[in-house]
Amino acid sequence: MDKKKIILILGLAGFVAMADNWVVSPILPSIAQDLKVDVASASIIITAYMLPFGLFQLLYGYLAERLGKRQVITVSISLFTIATALCAFAFSLSDLAVYRALTGMFAAAVMPVSLALIGDIFPMEERQSAIGSFMGISFLGQGLSMAIGGSIAQFLNWRGVFAVYAGLAVISSVLLFTIGRKIPSTKNKESKALKPYITLLKNPSSLIIYALVVFEGVFLIGSFSFLGGFIKTTFNFNNFAVGMVMTAFGLMALLAGRKSGTIVAKIGRKKTAALGLSFAFLADILLASMGGFLPIVVIAVGLMGLGFMMAHSTFLTIATEFAAKARGIAMSLVAFCFMGGGGIGTAIGGKIVGVSSFERLFIVYGLGLMLVTLSTLLVKSSFRMSAQLQRSIS
Repeated sequence: MDKKKIILILGLAGFVAMADNWVVSPILPSIAQDLKVDVASASIIITAYMLPFGLFQLLYGYLAERLGKRQVITVSISLFTIATALCAFAFSLSDLAVYRALTGMFAAAVMPVSLALIGDIFPMEERQSAIGSFMGISFLGQGLSMAIGGSIAQFLNWRGVFAVYAGLAVISSVLLFTIGRKIPSTKNKESKALKPYITLLKNPSSLIIYALVVFEGVFLIGSFSFLGGFIKTTFNFNNFAVGMVMTAFGLMALLAGRKSGTIVAKIGRKKTAALGLSFAFLADILLASMGGFLPIVVIAVGLMGLGFMMAHSTFLTIATEFAAKARGIAMSLVAFCFMGGGGIGTAIGGKIVGVSSFERLFIVYGLGLMLVTLSTLLVKSSFRMSAQLQRSIS
């Protein structure tokens, strides 16, 4: 099957998953108002999504190896469709939190297993560009979801957002069940449930990368989750305007995804990841110090998207090298670390905003990103593939 078609089909699944994943941030103020709670309290629905999203990565990594990566993606996106539709019928914060948890549970397979499948299909010299393209398409969904979701929420209501995304998920499911059946997908019947995870976490090189990804999730997703509330509170914008501002994140993420392979070829993985994290740090500092000026906010949102994609696509590419015959497990673990960190960062961020301010949140998380950037630069060996680690897991 043509490799471009593979990227497009998997990219659409990623597009839908990420559009649904990140759409809550711009419509969070609208949800809070409709359900008669404050924004800090409503942020529980983000954590409710992210924690099972991270936890179930571990299960899907094992299932992908045993049952086949394409097969797991196909079934999970179908169940994701149902869970997303249920969100449109939630009439209390607790109901919505439960439905978002189910959505996160089923969405958990899409990104890491797709990345593992890309790692199987594309040789190393093509892999970062393929991953960047896939991530770019996926995060274009996230970017457009800001504008689309904001528009739907403005002219209909926030329930309509979930209904529309459920409809998009139906299209992705149909493609995977039909044309997508030609995507090559191998099975590893000898894969064991826990041993590969233990091996990955015992090896210092892979452990360092996973630790960096955890803190990337805490501080970067933790910052992003409250952008919608910050913009609405600061400028008194409607949902459409909030979505348009936050589209800058997705557009810059798409640009970085397409160029990440070229950037790595010129300056190397470590510098690419550190540069991306420093962009995200700069975004937080701009929001904290000059967040009252709309052009600065747009620039900061774009910098956060640019920085996220440069750093995260690099970490993901490194993770594809950890285990040639257990790549689904390696990628699921990195996704678990990222989204688990994001869930923790969002939960802590809600407490910070509740007792202080958005600006204080951006200062704290900006400093956190600075520390992650410095830690990345200090790492010596983890940005090179470990042949010994490959053998120990394969």
